Amino acid sequence: MAGQPPKVPGAPASIEPQLTEPTTPVDTPEAKPDQQQPAGVTATGNKVDIDGARAQSGAFLTTAQGARLTDTDHSLKAGARGPVLLQDHHFREKITHFDHERIPERVVHARGAAAHGVFRANGAATTVTKAGFLKKGAETPVFVRFSTVLGSRGSADAVRDTRGFATKFYTDEGTFDLVGNNIPVFFIQDAIKFPDVIHAGKPHPDREIPQAQSAHDTFWDFVSLHTEATAHTMWNMSDRGIPRSYRMMEGFGVHTFRLINDAGETSLVKFHWKPRLGVHSLVWEEAQMINGFDPDYHRRDLADAIEAGAYPEWDLGVQVFPDNPEQTFEGIDLLDPTKIVPEELAPVQIIGTMVLNANPTNFFAETEQVAFHPGHLVPGIDVTDDPLLQGRLFSYLDTQITRLGGPNFGQIPINRPHAPVNDMLRDGFHQHAVHKGVAPYKPNSLDAGCPFAAGADEGAFIDFPVELQAAQKERALSRSFDDHYSQVRQFYKSLSEIEKEHVAYAYTFELGKCYEQTIKERQLQILANIDADLCATVAAGLGLEAPAPTIELVDPAPSPALSQVGKTWPVQGRIIGIVADDTSDLDQVQAAVTAIDGADCVPLVIAPHGGKLGGVVPISRTFLTARSVEFDAVLFATPASDPRARVLVDETLRHQKAVAAWGDGQALFEGVAAPGVVSATGPEDAVGAVLELLGTHRVWERTAM
Repeated sequence: MAGQPPKVPGAPASIEPQLTEPTTPVDTPEAKPDQQQPAGVTATGNKVDIDGARAQSGAFLTTAQGARLTDTDHSLKAGARGPVLLQDHHFREKITHFDHERIPERVVHARGAAAHGVFRANGAATTVTKAGFLKKGAETPVFVRFSTVLGSRGSADAVRDTRGFATKFYTDEGTFDLVGNNIPVFFIQDAIKFPDVIHAGKPHPDREIPQAQSAHDTFWDFVSLHTEATAHTMWNMSDRGIPRSYRMMEGFGVHTFRLINDAGETSLVKFHWKPRLGVHSLVWEEAQMINGFDPDYHRRDLADAIEAGAYPEWDLGVQVFPDNPEQTFEGIDLLDPTKIVPEELAPVQIIGTMVLNANPTNFFAETEQVAFHPGHLVPGIDVTDDPLLQGRLFSYLDTQITRLGGPNFGQIPINRPHAPVNDMLRDGFHQHAVHKGVAPYKPNSLDAGCPFAAGADEGAFIDFPVELQAAQKERALSRSFDDHYSQVRQFYKSLSEIEKEHVAYAYTFELGKCYEQTIKERQLQILANIDADLCATVAAGLGLEAPAPTIELVDPAPSPALSQVGKTWPVQGRIIGIVADDTSDLDQVQAAVTAIDGADCVPLVIAPHGGKLGGVVPISRTFLTARSVEFDAVLFATPASDPRARVLVDETLRHQKAVAAWGDGQALFEGVAAPGVVSATGPEDAVGAVLELLGTHRVWERTAM
């Protein structure tokens, strides 16, 4: 708001704590303004006014049954130095609950972050689907969880890995889950191989290392023997494998889905999430530094942006294809999850926009317990015979039953549908609903026939009657799945030169971490079948000979949509550091803060000490707690003799980030003549210059220094 100081995110609570321990009983403070709880619906999907009713309440400490307690610091003993008594029911309740606080983490996608939001449809999808939440003007609450695939819950965020992008739409027709990734192709073509690729990618079973990365022998052993993984591997070795932020990450449904419109006509589609801030990535050195300095980098970035009001947005789009008997488009098999359809052949049509505008109130209750499933569908959206998707339809449901303690995981508040539920499913672990009636079976007369089957005109989900060809049972895939190289070559050829360089470095690093020479040689042969220059660069880095290709290399038409470089994007929510000290002109420092905040970016003042500069300008970071990887650009209002400020300069230049200085701060850049290094006349000029440079994410024309 005008006249208000910029809000720097990161405050841990909604109130400012007092210095001494509080002694006056008060209720638990409300959640922070940026936080939201699951919607007020019962275990059976009925909307009720229960705002705050789920939370614990009251000013006094109690047992789980509500009895007030006078002491929770001392167990009941037989004398002050005697043994603890078995009758101490409070101790036993407290410690038993603590012993069972953890549930099994996800086998994959264990480390995640999530947010609440809303999806607004623009109506463009109504020609291809009857799904109610995609009709013009419809607004649907959503909960989105981003994640890494390989690492455990305690691993780091900025590892080179695929990212999950799972969206739960709480529609009036039931819950729809779009469970995708930030990479549009997958490692395998058939779900029966999913245990193999994950076992290969996980840490070695004898030492449980390396954690959360693919730079080791078992991973490269598998993918070099299993060339259908080549497309996904190339995407992962590109900058897509180390995103700058969840806010700057594309999402893909990966599979082909079938949509049905009101007339009963069908289309095949692929879903795309397009971030309005653009697709941007870290450079490898930044990622390595972040994993040491701030392993929670992506989680913190998402929460801080929402708290600061820089709500991330994505457009949801679809590529639409005719539902022909072959289920192919322009020679591309739409049932092969290792293939994409270039956007130049089938443009992405935008059908709505999602805004994430609230953080979870409780990480465990929401982010950790949310359960997605690709079989959570609504009328108008159906699955196809993609063999990977078919396996997921079983696997996700089976997984949730184990992780969340039984079949009633859908009744956990974050998973509850926002549509009425009458499923006849009874009892079981953690049954929250108190069911009426005596006849949970069909047909019945004792409950007057309730519940009744619905027809299409009453909004029922109807499996589309796809005609199947006569065939014999066999363990096989279509021959159209056999091409493992042409799309990989197209992806690589579509990248800019700097992106190609990053791919080569990534392969060299990953294979350099492998012990077995045969694995390196096997993977080099795969690279030779993609691009000779790439293979030669990686081979030289490994000290090996580059092999000749074993197939004919055909030059594909490049797809500009596959490159992250060459476009301009909005800069809202970018983090800009301002280096200053007690000798700086505080009016100018404040002017820079105001200008950055006015551009909907986040200003963080960096100084030699904490507190406030001159007792006026709040300091967000010190030279001890700040590193360049946190900032998208850095301004310098002082020459800062501290050597840690010099590190900021060197890293920012090396990572091709925008920098600007004015006044005495320009002394730091004497003799530096490089693109994106701005000598400004004042703070407003400096801010304007870096905001313009941030539109391309980095100063790509500056070589790494």
